[in-house]
Amino acid sequence: MALGSSKRKSVAFIVLILLLGALVGSALGEVLALILPDGVVKEFFLRAITGGLGPTTLNAVLFTITLGFTIKLNVIGIVGIVVVAYLLRWY
Repeated sequence: MALGSSKRKSVAFIVLILLLGALVGSALGEVLALILPDGVVKEFFLRAITGGLGPTTLNAVLFTITLGFTIKLNVIGIVGIVVVAYLLRWY
């Protein structure tokens, strides 16, 4: 590979990797919350931002589909995203 050339990554690949980083980071945050004693540090790691769309139902004649999602992101989830984004530079 020549100097100065860059590999292009698809947007879907980047979004998938960042979501996986958030998922692993959030899971790690929940594990840390179980291990840490009550206090400011535990509250810091458990504090999360939650957002999403409520369930919406699409009722067709033959089937019914219910769609919705919620995102809960804590501090360690953000750290996971940053670490994965940093590691993504070399992949």
